[in-house]
Amino acid sequence: MAELDVENKCAMRGSCGRKGMFGKDLPCPYDGPAEQPDDEAAKLLQEVCGPELSAGPVCCTSEQVQTLRDNFDQVEPLLSACPACRNNFRSFFCDFTCSPEQGRFLNITATQETSTKQTAVKSVDFFVEQQFGEGFFNSCKAVQYGNTNGYVMDLIGGGAKDYHGFFKFLGEEKALGSPFQIDFPSSPSPEFSSLNRTARSCSDSDLLSRCTCIDCPTICPTMPDVPIPGSGPTCQIGGLTCLSFILTITYSVAVLGFLVGFIIQRTIRKNRESVYERVALSEDAGSPRIHTRGLVGAGSLAQYIDEDSSGAPSEARHLGRGASLLDPIETVQPRHYPLNNFLRRSFYKLGFFVASSPWLTFALVFAIVGLLNIGWKKFEVETDPVRLWVAPSSESKQQKEYFDEKFGPFYRTEQIFITAIAGDAEADSNVTSSAIVVGNKPSVLSYQHLKYWLKVEDRIRKLKSPNGHTLRDVCFKPAGPRGACVVQSVGAWFENDFDDYDEDTWEERLLECANSPVDCLPDFQQPLGPHFVLGGVPTQDSGEKDYLKAEALVVTYVVNDSLLEGPQAVAMEWERTLKEFLTKVSEKSAAEAGLEIAFSTGVSLEEEINKSTNTDVKIVVLSYLAMFFYVSLTLGSNAASREEDGVISSLVEWGRNLPKLFTKSSLTSSSLSIDSRATPRFFPRISRSLFVGSKFTLGLFGILLVILSVSTSVGFFSLTGVKVTLIIAEVIPFLVLAVGVDNVFILVHELDRQNFLHGPNAASQTDNGHNSQVPFSPTNSHRSPFDSTHDDIDAASMPIFLSAEERVARTLAKMGPSILLSTITETFAFGLGALVPMPAVRNFALYAAGSVLLNAILQITVFVSALLLDLKRYEASRVDCFPCVRLPSRISLHDAPASGSSLGRLGRFIRRYYAPFLLQPMVKAVVLLVFAGVFVVSVISMQHMRLGLDQRLALPSESYLVNYFDNLDAYLDVGPPIYFVSREIDVTERMGQQALCGRLSTCRDNSIANRLELERKRPESSFIAEPAASWMDDFLRWLNPTFEKCCRVRKSDPTQFCGTRDNERLCKPCYEDHQPAWNVTMDGLPEGEEFMRYFKQWWNSPTTEECPLAGKTAYGSALALSDDASKIQASHYRTFHAPLKNQEDFINAFAAAHRIADEISQDIGASVFPYSIFYVFFDQYAHIVAITQEVLGIGLASVLIVTALFLGSWRTGTIVTTVVALTVVTVMGVMPVWGISLNAISLVNLVISLGIAVEFCAHVARAFMSAGTGLPIDHPSGQRERDERMWTALVDVGPSVLSGITFTKLIGMSVLALTRSKLLEIYYFRMWSTLIISGALHGLVLLPVILSLAGGPGFPQQEADEEWMSNAIRNDYEYAPFLADDESSTSD
Repeated sequence: MAELDVENKCAMRGSCGRKGMFGKDLPCPYDGPAEQPDDEAAKLLQEVCGPELSAGPVCCTSEQVQTLRDNFDQVEPLLSACPACRNNFRSFFCDFTCSPEQGRFLNITATQETSTKQTAVKSVDFFVEQQFGEGFFNSCKAVQYGNTNGYVMDLIGGGAKDYHGFFKFLGEEKALGSPFQIDFPSSPSPEFSSLNRTARSCSDSDLLSRCTCIDCPTICPTMPDVPIPGSGPTCQIGGLTCLSFILTITYSVAVLGFLVGFIIQRTIRKNRESVYERVALSEDAGSPRIHTRGLVGAGSLAQYIDEDSSGAPSEARHLGRGASLLDPIETVQPRHYPLNNFLRRSFYKLGFFVASSPWLTFALVFAIVGLLNIGWKKFEVETDPVRLWVAPSSESKQQKEYFDEKFGPFYRTEQIFITAIAGDAEADSNVTSSAIVVGNKPSVLSYQHLKYWLKVEDRIRKLKSPNGHTLRDVCFKPAGPRGACVVQSVGAWFENDFDDYDEDTWEERLLECANSPVDCLPDFQQPLGPHFVLGGVPTQDSGEKDYLKAEALVVTYVVNDSLLEGPQAVAMEWERTLKEFLTKVSEKSAAEAGLEIAFSTGVSLEEEINKSTNTDVKIVVLSYLAMFFYVSLTLGSNAASREEDGVISSLVEWGRNLPKLFTKSSLTSSSLSIDSRATPRFFPRISRSLFVGSKFTLGLFGILLVILSVSTSVGFFSLTGVKVTLIIAEVIPFLVLAVGVDNVFILVHELDRQNFLHGPNAASQTDNGHNSQVPFSPTNSHRSPFDSTHDDIDAASMPIFLSAEERVARTLAKMGPSILLSTITETFAFGLGALVPMPAVRNFALYAAGSVLLNAILQITVFVSALLLDLKRYEASRVDCFPCVRLPSRISLHDAPASGSSLGRLGRFIRRYYAPFLLQPMVKAVVLLVFAGVFVVSVISMQHMRLGLDQRLALPSESYLVNYFDNLDAYLDVGPPIYFVSREIDVTERMGQQALCGRLSTCRDNSIANRLELERKRPESSFIAEPAASWMDDFLRWLNPTFEKCCRVRKSDPTQFCGTRDNERLCKPCYEDHQPAWNVTMDGLPEGEEFMRYFKQWWNSPTTEECPLAGKTAYGSALALSDDASKIQASHYRTFHAPLKNQEDFINAFAAAHRIADEISQDIGASVFPYSIFYVFFDQYAHIVAITQEVLGIGLASVLIVTALFLGSWRTGTIVTTVVALTVVTVMGVMPVWGISLNAISLVNLVISLGIAVEFCAHVARAFMSAGTGLPIDHPSGQRERDERMWTALVDVGPSVLSGITFTKLIGMSVLALTRSKLLEIYYFRMWSTLIISGALHGLVLLPVILSLAGGPGFPQQEADEEWMSNAIRNDYEYAPFLADDESSTSD
């Protein structure tokens, strides 16, 4: 165009009409000098553009300045918070419109004809110096707009990331922007120069530039470093934590020292033994002490004879075998523990009563149990996740209730993910449980896909529930009841009508809206950024998002929730209708449009978690059945195997003899006696044990008692108002079976031993001179053998045959204290878990303690009665399961050799191989080293344990929500909202206002608004990603008279506010004539009653384009007033978390929010707490480590006290407690390896591991403390004595513990391995398998070794002493495994 280098030369001036009827005025091309404004124009220029242009000359008319002022008024509420941005914006457009040097930096590139047939500007080049452009952009880029938790740049610059994008947005021709195109070339033509001003900086000290920290990050103070939540320990040495390093070094040094010490000790011992042998050979080699027997339990005598005594040897040493038994002076009797004696007497009396009166026992016990089961009438299952996992006293629960009460419950969300299916995908591929990898799916954006989905959305808007409710009836409407629903969908960019677009235009529209959401406002008038509606958007090499290649559409319907049942029921009814509709659409979408749909509604999660149709129920039932049949079939194996050949051996013998039927034998039947078992026959000779020796009925009865104990516990606690949870239903039967079934095995095995010693066949084991004893009869006067010390016992005083009642009573007398020990310990351990406030854990602890206690009571009463009945059935040769059928007894050869042992195969293996091997010194050393290493490794592994429970694991394996959560993790790029709630702040006073605000000069530096902004600047530790919505700042700025369309009062009556429809001529700004005037120092701003008067008007004023600071839309639910509306009780500041992708993110975000709220509360001296919809579920993780320590610590303390009291030895009690603790530590060490996180379910399992570990250890420890010894009385006490007691204990109860708990639970767990449920696999199969194996190894390997090395002195059972003495005299029986020769050790 013309030369424009001359000063005061214009490029355009004045108005030449509009492009259309509703367009804006277009400037005229003007190639002339600038003109001096008149007084009115100068005054207007002074007001709009400042004094620099008001003196003239200018290139604009007064009409243009008026239009400029109107445009500035629209953005003034957005920009005024930061003076630098505001003044740069005004300066930029004032220069563009009115600068006298306009012709130097503007070049009109095209013109157009207006509706008035005038020539107007169509496009223009605006040359701006880079320095000014960058300064202008930087002054505005951080200015926030709280209503949307976003930035002003999203509105005035389309979310631009640099000044080029900012200018491009400002210059685009559009209805709500510039009426003509403004281009910004990077460099001017030679005849032009760039506009070069010094841009104001938000950090300048000038009041016309200085901004607050909220809008200007460069002036914010530097916050001290805060450890990132979940970042782990700060002390590390290389790749190990300091604790791991110390443990590793300590263990290595200990192993090395142990090996060196062992070698040295071994060498010294060998030298001593060689010297001792030479000395011994020089003395009397035939010393009687070698053959002298002592009392059983002699090693645990209260006093010991010092082998180093210089006195003459005792006379008893020279009197031959058994002499020491007859010498009351020289023999010190075994010491006894009074509590044990009392318990044995009590259990003997109880056992004799229930055995003598079994039917009376059944009647009494079952009557009481039946009464307790009446509580089933009040049976309730707790399914509400909040009441299930959150303690009533939980801080998060109380905060949720406060939030719901004051602000209303959080919205219900219905969310849908739509993705494209690859060409080879099947139609049902929407059911998947695998995680989604972004980048593996094709783009979902295509004309056909959008057209199909927008039709679906149209059907959703018209969807009606059974009672006729639609989306508009339930959706959230921020503008009020007549406003639009909040629906976040890409369809909003197309005005929910795709018919106006075709295959050539839809891409342009989508990119326009994605890059500038403010130009595509949805019905609810809030900018809808692409991160809300698109997922899986790839990033190009240039750093820009490639929106057309997005993998997922994200659609969110926001539905109102309510504390009232009526409105909530309406919402849930519509949600169920939506769920059914989306289910049908998802089934057809793949075939119809090649789309995969994953969705969730407000009712989905609870419904899916509580579904009872999970196919894995069959696996659980099969697991129970496997354990039931194992127990029932195993109980009778020991007795049957001693009586005659078993079923398998009979079949083998039959198969071996069958060929003899077809060969002729040379022997006649009279030539010699033939074993009938070797006689060939067509059909196998079935063992009688299959029919008579079986204890299937007894085992099944024991299982039924387990079920009955659980049922009774449920009835009792239901009666007291304790609700059942799904964990209780799944776990308690497993637990009670695990800890209770070994009691059944122990009682049955001990009864087998009593039958072997005192049963009908016991006489065959002795010579004929002593089998004429009259058995005890229950009808005769009876006295417990435990009522006196029986000092006058001799060989004839111990009866061989005892009645069935007597044998059963003796069985309970021996094993009752052991059962009582384990039961009380477990009941205490479980019961103390009720101290945990978490309802799921507390209820579980109560039900577990009650079930275990009831099961033990039933076992020592009705099961003992059942033992008596089964014993009489067996001795009467009646068939198991069919007791009316009696089999004839087979001929018994009385001269046949008697069986030498009452042990079954497992017991014989332990006696012959396992126990002697384990108690070897070298083996003990290896065991200690190995388990110490396991402990060190477990502690190191425990430090890597994660917290959380992926909610997908709690869902049925084929739930549609699994796919939804996969899509949620992959494609949702928005974090959940978070609210910082302030209460107990008097906002009508200046100090209260300053504690909340952040954009006025006198706001406190540590106010809520300022602190949240500071935390947002370090999202890695705060997990806050978006600016906070500060209602106090918007309210106080709403009063600014500069914003003429905001706070207005009537000119005639300033006490009356103007509405949005009142004529402007009748109104004026509220603070126009106020003294003192509105200012950023807050001086003169309202307080007291005046504050509440203005506040109520602001709170009820709709948020509009003319006044975006009004509070009705943005803050309508952000404040809670008192009942009389005279004060503000509470308010919240809304912001958003960063996208949270996994459990760790949620837990760390929860912790970070509470840290921030606590620090704010401390700084401002008022109560502030954070709230987000998920906090109530993650509150447990803030305390679960402490809860775990508390529960396990209290449990271990109870184990120590109870075991020490019942065992009579603090030393042994401490050892048992230590082994139990090591078992739990091992389980915790395996958890990270197997991907098991710490949560309420695994905490319950840890409590279970404590109880089962006690079960493994208690019986072994008590057997050790009560075991006798075969060592001579004058043998020195020490290692050998403990070894023999341990040997006896392992042989005595080892088979019962192995059969009763280890094998039983392993069988059940092996069935659970077949499950398809990740929850059952991870938290039951993996964890319980670890628990069983760890408990067995610690209880049957480590505990025996430690007890044999450091166990306390024993308290032999009196019955054992008497029996050994009788047998020793009667049969010359040597019960001395460590003194026996090879022949005797293998005789069994």
